[in-house]
Amino acid sequence: MAKREYNFTDIERKWQGFWEGCGLFRVDETSRKEKFYCLVMFPYPSGTLHVGHGRNYIIGDVVSRYKIMKGYNVLSPIGWDAFGLPAENAAIKSGVHPALWTRDNIKAMKRQLQRWGVGYDWDREVTSCNPDYYKWTQWIFLKLYENNLAYKKKAAVNWCPSCATVLANEQVVDGCCERCDTPVRQRDLEQWFFRISQYAQILLDDISLLEGWPERVKTMQANWIGRSEGIRINFTLENSDTIVPCFTTRPDTLYGVTFISLAPEHPFVNELISGSPQEMAIKDFIERARSQGMVERTAEGTEKEGVFTGKYVINPIDKSKVPVWIANYVLMEYGTGAVMGVPAHDQRDFLFARKYHLPVKIVIQPKEGELRADTMNAAYIDNGVQVNSGVFNGMPNTETIRKIPEYLESKGFGAKTVTYRLRDWLISRQRYWGAPIPIVYCEKCGTVPVPESQLPVVLPEKVEFKPHGMSPLAEVDSFINTQCPRCSGAARREIDTMDTFVDSSWYFLRYLSPKEADRPFIPEKVNTWLPVDQYIGGVEHAILHLLYSRFITKVLYDLEYITFKEPFQHLFTQGMIIKDGAKMSKSKGNVVSPDILIDKYGADTQRLYILFIGPPQKDAEWNDRGVLGAYRFLGRLWQKITDYEEVYAKIPGTDISIQKLSNQAKTLYRQTNQTIKKVTEDVETSWHFNTAIASVMELLNNVDLFHVTIPQNTEELDFHVFRHAMETILLLMAPFIPHICEELWEVMGHKPGIFRQPWPTYDKNAIHEEMIEIVIQINSKVRSRLSVPVDMNNDELRRCVLDDERIIALLDGKKIINTVIVPKKLVNIVVK
Repeated sequence: MAKREYNFTDIERKWQGFWEGCGLFRVDETSRKEKFYCLVMFPYPSGTLHVGHGRNYIIGDVVSRYKIMKGYNVLSPIGWDAFGLPAENAAIKSGVHPALWTRDNIKAMKRQLQRWGVGYDWDREVTSCNPDYYKWTQWIFLKLYENNLAYKKKAAVNWCPSCATVLANEQVVDGCCERCDTPVRQRDLEQWFFRISQYAQILLDDISLLEGWPERVKTMQANWIGRSEGIRINFTLENSDTIVPCFTTRPDTLYGVTFISLAPEHPFVNELISGSPQEMAIKDFIERARSQGMVERTAEGTEKEGVFTGKYVINPIDKSKVPVWIANYVLMEYGTGAVMGVPAHDQRDFLFARKYHLPVKIVIQPKEGELRADTMNAAYIDNGVQVNSGVFNGMPNTETIRKIPEYLESKGFGAKTVTYRLRDWLISRQRYWGAPIPIVYCEKCGTVPVPESQLPVVLPEKVEFKPHGMSPLAEVDSFINTQCPRCSGAARREIDTMDTFVDSSWYFLRYLSPKEADRPFIPEKVNTWLPVDQYIGGVEHAILHLLYSRFITKVLYDLEYITFKEPFQHLFTQGMIIKDGAKMSKSKGNVVSPDILIDKYGADTQRLYILFIGPPQKDAEWNDRGVLGAYRFLGRLWQKITDYEEVYAKIPGTDISIQKLSNQAKTLYRQTNQTIKKVTEDVETSWHFNTAIASVMELLNNVDLFHVTIPQNTEELDFHVFRHAMETILLLMAPFIPHICEELWEVMGHKPGIFRQPWPTYDKNAIHEEMIEIVIQINSKVRSRLSVPVDMNNDELRRCVLDDERIIALLDGKKIINTVIVPKKLVNIVVK
């Protein structure tokens, strides 16, 4: 019989059709199996995928297929995070409507996912730019609005001049727009916000519930929420009742305040400088400071700059008069936007005071030595003893951190409080391609939410895109002009659209009832299937998407729509694929096309290499030669099984008893069972797919050393051990390289459908070595080797070694000083 050719193109097409036809990934909602919701972060349809994108989708597919074989009822859905700036920018640049651009990209990316053999329940596909989806995004907005969690206010916002829209704080990276790297500027605009700050403490507290999340991500979220305990101190504007509150975590330094710094955005600034001879100069400084961006202003290397307002406040603890400055390093984002200037004990304040010749007042001295303000080269920030601090003189500052707030509270000068770094979620975007905000403005009724019965507020498709970047909605009269839902009078629609992170903050709920027309999700279904058992995606979403999804989940929980507090039980963040020293990116010209690789080597080759390239949670360097190595392994596997194709049908498998096997067969049977144990542990507990694959490759190498002869009858067990090893390899590798394993499973005489098979279990009696080889050394030089039972204790081993005839001869006339035993490895005899 002619040898079978490994025609991966036909094989992969065949089995992808088989999985679709048999509904491998379609969920049986009547099943009594234990549920497993495996979710990969849904992609943005930006064009075509490269192999770097494929890592997380392939990882998710491995987990889903493994869980199917483990007997779970697996839900693995997919959809498209389809709103956003790239589609609109493409429309401006090329004249292609965002809807058409998005639909074409979805088609291309869906084809690529299917070519990879990645399995999803496509009946549950959702697309966030479709009205049947964003209708419910708008519904979520209305629920937040009804519960005072959505509001509009004028605020200083991050403005990207290139994207022509505002950005949330989380979308500003190193002072630049995270999407286009343009330096971000500050502007004052009326914007819509979600009151996520109201959930700051519960978001922080419930991090303890995220046991299946990486510690790194939990720490990032905790730091972003940024809880600080301290006191809010009321400084009073001189000759006025106006209070300028300052928050501090260092009340022990209150006697050392020599100035107050306000953020350029502080609401008191205009009042303070109005009528001042320096008003124009101060406004110029404010404009310059705000144009720097928050990250740049607070960076360690940025020069600390400020301007004096000409006004003073009164320090409540000692009634001293303190000048009020505006400083670039103070932000409204932190505390109250007003900071006590304590140059002796804060390095930023110290640099600022030295630059502008402001006093430095020492109020904490070290226990040894003495500081002098005129000779200080840096702020003293360590603990010590209070000085120049009134009734608190002589106390350790660690004690006055508690005592001074108690005193201030007793006098009504301040109150202990907690602040958070987390600010409310800015959701307004001055762009077209997003979910319209369901609000109208009526001269008679004011701000009016669109009734649920009138959802969705449909995004008009007939719009004109202009190069200045302004939202086309501003010029669509048929959209803007509407009727007030309350009084039926003339009204105008809100033309801002929602941040796309609102769309992605709840999509995992929609998968459970994607075609439901009357509500966003069916509570009974989401409460059964959620939280998501395993979520997979990039660590770059640790703050934005993951924090926002947690927030929306908690709101829906509080409103009693769902019964779970957290959306994702376990989170896995995969590393990036690196090529030529950088993350794969079209802009860097270092992408590798999956289509070209699949055409040349097949999808299983690409899958195998991506999974074998390194631990999936770490970055990995792409190497084209490694792809060829993966392809060669598949060829070896193919050949090893197809060489015996005629025999499998004649000689079916049989139960194996290790006691009846030859020594060679025992070794292979033992290695097969050890491999089952190793792969199961690697997949189940650590996701070390690379080492799991390596152990199967090693088993195949051992099979190559096992000399199989075609048996004359079915009783010859050596062939059954070989068959068992090859079947085991296919079962263990099926989640990783599913197409070739399906085909070879059929070659071995089985009915189609390897994923109908249970995950293999190992024979506990077979995994232990019966005999092991011990190296014998004399003065650290190898002199002999000894085969002994694996469970031999050290005393028996020592006697056995000393009774060995070769060792007896070598020790003749020598004195044994010591015997060192390394269990199961070696015995070293130290002699004189």
